[in-house]
Amino acid sequence: MKPYPDADAVTPRLYVQHLHLRNPATRHVYRCILSGFQRFIREHHRSEPISLEVVQDWLRDRILRWPLHLVIHRASLVDRFLDWMVNTGSLSINPFAQLRKQYTQPSRRTTAPIVRALLSPDPAAALQQLRPLPRFGSFLGAAMRDHVALMKSMGYRYDTYEQGLLRFDRFLQYRPSLSGQPLKALVREWVDSGSTAQHALECNTIGRVLSKALRRKDSAIEAVPFDRRLQQQVRRMYRRPYIYSEDEVRRLLETARRFPSPHSPLRPQMLYTMLVLAYCAGLRLGEIIHLNVGDIHLDDETIDIRDSKFFKSRRLPLASSVIAALRDYLDARKLAGAPDAPSSGLFWHQRASGRYSHVMTGKLLVRVLRLSGLKPAQGRAGPRIHDLRNAFVVNRMLAWYRQGTNPQSRLPYLATYLGHKDINSTLVYLTITQELLQQAGERFRTSASAVLASLTGGRA
Repeated sequence: MKPYPDADAVTPRLYVQHLHLRNPATRHVYRCILSGFQRFIREHHRSEPISLEVVQDWLRDRILRWPLHLVIHRASLVDRFLDWMVNTGSLSINPFAQLRKQYTQPSRRTTAPIVRALLSPDPAAALQQLRPLPRFGSFLGAAMRDHVALMKSMGYRYDTYEQGLLRFDRFLQYRPSLSGQPLKALVREWVDSGSTAQHALECNTIGRVLSKALRRKDSAIEAVPFDRRLQQQVRRMYRRPYIYSEDEVRRLLETARRFPSPHSPLRPQMLYTMLVLAYCAGLRLGEIIHLNVGDIHLDDETIDIRDSKFFKSRRLPLASSVIAALRDYLDARKLAGAPDAPSSGLFWHQRASGRYSHVMTGKLLVRVLRLSGLKPAQGRAGPRIHDLRNAFVVNRMLAWYRQGTNPQSRLPYLATYLGHKDINSTLVYLTITQELLQQAGERFRTSASAVLASLTGGRA
């Protein structure tokens, strides 16, 4: 096993240059942290290969000087630095990577639980508690696994129910004393383990799904009844959608154009274009960030939405103003040096992935909301980006009323445009505003007066 190399062989400066960080202050801080880690190795473990004991000694030394959250953040930086050294052949192993592979889920790259375990009074026991439970390892796990496999073989994505069944399975694994009890009793215990109505509704829903699956093989199993009262209670807790006015949308778009981004000049126009697509085409945030350059068809003024919710792909016609905004963005994107391959991300980022992530996009758009004054500076109160989709539906209905079109006959078209599987999903977005109510009332008054006049011979 290789000993830890001297700073002359692999320096933090090379690694920081590899990260392509834009902020000079961030580059300086990273170099200082990694240089401090190397200095500790030279002073205490110079001739030893890097190991779990070496990393643990560094963490215990740092916790005497830094608060826990700083230790976790800087250990994460060291973890990635060691990974880079392994990839370049300077080190044989990264102890953090070995611990992640042994004690955490492979799909989750997180150093925080490893650091907390290594700093605990009994690191071995704390690491053992990090071991992920086996999927569907409870006494009902086999039935759950078979049911999920059956539903997926029938063409259902079934991700939401699968995650709910996995949570129930983990609850049963943590409570082995419940083994063999009736399903209704198990669901009741699961409900009692939480304190919110949302948790209770999830338990009731998953319990009903599982009881139906079990009753296919054993009709003697008692079904879990649907709790409508609980569903109504949860619905009353939901936040009502916020319907943006035209002035508020205009303010939002102007704020996006002025978004402060000195290190990324393309970002203001990118955010502006995203908001245009969300409001004028009713696109979901996930659909926006997954757009590729090849999905935009400027000649016939359409856009392709691929493999969205409900397994749907669709081609949408866009208004000329939306196409103009997309054309301006594509021109600016080309000047910024972005790749123009059809498979490259439309909303380009200089990182290795080549596009903005869902989390980062959401944070940036929420910041636009806050800067525009539509949302408070802190907290979750106020309008959301997804509410632009609700505003799109309401405004489309208003436009049909004003044009004299029967909106009910157009709902299937609207459902198709939004990517819904039926109009019931579209009706969820139909928030009754005062103006929409007035338009509907006027439509009813006109049609009713005509009927009344025909019945009374024009004497109404």
